Amino acid sequence: MNKQLLIVSVLACSFVSTSLFAQKNIAQKKNVELLNEVVVTATKFNLKKENTGKVIHVITQKQLQQNAGKTVIEILNTIAGIDVKGVNSNTSEPRSINIRGGRSRQVLVLIDGVPVTDQSAINQEFDLRLLAVSQIETIEILKGASSTLYGSGAATAVINVILKKTTKDRISGSFETSFGTNNSAKTSNSALADKNQNINLNGTLGNFNFLASFSITGVDGMSSAKSTTNTVFENDSFYSKNALLKLGYKINDKVNITSFLNYDTFEYDFDAGAFSDSDLNTGDQEQFRVGVRPNYTYNKGELYMLASANIVRRNLNQFNSFSNTLDGYEFVGRSVNLDLVNKYEFSAVNIQLITGLNYQNHSNNSITPFATIEKDVANFNTIDPYASVVYISDYGLSVNIGGRLNMHNVYGNQFVYDGNLAYALLNSKETSVKLLTSYSTAFIAPSLYQLYDGYSGNIDLNPETNQTFEVGFDATFKEEIQFDVVYFNRKEVDAIIYNNTTYSYGNSSSDVSGLELNVRVAATSFLSINSSYTYIDSNNLEDFNDYIPANKFVTGIDITPFENAFLNFTYRNVGERTIFDRYGSFGTAGDDVVLEEYQVLDLMANYKVLENTVTFFIAATNLLNEDYDDIFGYETRGRNYKVGIRLQF
Repeated sequence: MNKQLLIVSVLACSFVSTSLFAQKNIAQKKNVELLNEVVVTATKFNLKKENTGKVIHVITQKQLQQNAGKTVIEILNTIAGIDVKGVNSNTSEPRSINIRGGRSRQVLVLIDGVPVTDQSAINQEFDLRLLAVSQIETIEILKGASSTLYGSGAATAVINVILKKTTKDRISGSFETSFGTNNSAKTSNSALADKNQNINLNGTLGNFNFLASFSITGVDGMSSAKSTTNTVFENDSFYSKNALLKLGYKINDKVNITSFLNYDTFEYDFDAGAFSDSDLNTGDQEQFRVGVRPNYTYNKGELYMLASANIVRRNLNQFNSFSNTLDGYEFVGRSVNLDLVNKYEFSAVNIQLITGLNYQNHSNNSITPFATIEKDVANFNTIDPYASVVYISDYGLSVNIGGRLNMHNVYGNQFVYDGNLAYALLNSKETSVKLLTSYSTAFIAPSLYQLYDGYSGNIDLNPETNQTFEVGFDATFKEEIQFDVVYFNRKEVDAIIYNNTTYSYGNSSSDVSGLELNVRVAATSFLSINSSYTYIDSNNLEDFNDYIPANKFVTGIDITPFENAFLNFTYRNVGERTIFDRYGSFGTAGDDVVLEEYQVLDLMANYKVLENTVTFFIAATNLLNEDYDDIFGYETRGRNYKVGIRLQF
């Protein structure tokens, strides 16, 4: 209760301060121009956010820099509709992104527009621990079903990670280093157990441009599993390396070519399970991506081809208590993606026609003590033609409709479609109100594991299909307050589940609805408040609701006390979550284990000197040292500190 009173007091004081500062500094209003943002993910080409009826959230480069010291996952976890399972667990534990009450396999991750998946994983989900914040320019989150443009997996959202681009300077770069602690709420002896370093170099030499980036991270000092006795569990470490090389060449004013080479790897320790320690279990993972994008701009449009290949390798060494042996697991997933996309503009009628042809090939080669999945058998390919039409009127109405035919060589054809409307009800200098609505469908192909695993695979699985309806509005008042509300409803048909009666994968169904609310107050040039609330109402089916809170509230207070200084307080309140206890491992078989709501207060601050070429930053997470369950049976990070410096040259 004392912690709650303290948090409420801090936030209340900030709201009062906002009102007072607004009266004294009304001339220093901060311009909120979120509707005029240009986004790429809505159509695969630049489009003003005001001209789409889809819900899109953009995390800018400025916001990424202001959150120095945080990971991609921690930053995503503050966005309305997103809740990351395990966000505050030890770094060696995997994370799972739930968006709008869905599961992580319903979220498609793109890197510079290229879908990235792990075809060796059960749910094909991409591990966001492979991404380094230092390599990222912006992140766009496109909510709702988006399979028309992006194919399988884009059921609840698309997260498009846009990597940094080269500058026009001859040569420029940056170096960043940070050190921090990694303690649970009950320990405080990890010292500087969290270490990060990264360097970026980029530039332009005539028609040639380049960007090179390298990051290294090491985290130790904390156990993954939680001990319920006086026994101290051993620390589980995590070490990662991330390298990126981008090369570009401008042939002429109409043609240019960009290419990329990306290598990410990490190794880690992991425990035997909930409340169970192990000093033998280890794992490692590496990802290699390569791609090229030739781009041609002509009088009425733009044409590009995006070709990429991706390989993910995972290895596990896990102690088997039944055989008293250390078992080895090897997983290799391979993907090839070719996407030919063209935009043609009919300027006389304000219409854009976007057409594309997408080819994908995926395979899985897994060797475990229980079964082997051969890549010659466990593979599939798809060929998808798709089209989308965007109409932008002169009177505030924007319409976007499209369709895609997915031709899958295993389960057959799947047609998906979408449509969205945006209408500027008001659009004056002081007030703007945008109405939006959309209806879209999506599908999720069964993973190669779910189809071909020798023990639980089911070759007769149907693809999961989703239908999502959204309606809401976005309003800005006097350039000081921005307010948006969106209601959504999603129906899942043939949802892929694990059947505990047949011990194999099967199909089921589920419905989810909810509400997302955002309020942004920018009353002065030095203080602003961003708050969001998410409500989720989903069917009470076993496993479907695991770790998904019905209520989540996040508020951030940004303060610029003086020039070149920035301060942020972020408060998160996450409601009750449940875990279906099928076998009675923690209570009564068939009942839910209830995890109580929790709240966390974080502090971020930075200060720039020498004409913004040197930035000092500090982060303090879980300031009140809240002891709670993020993942049941596993440790949660308590109060921790991180300090660092960024040099621009």
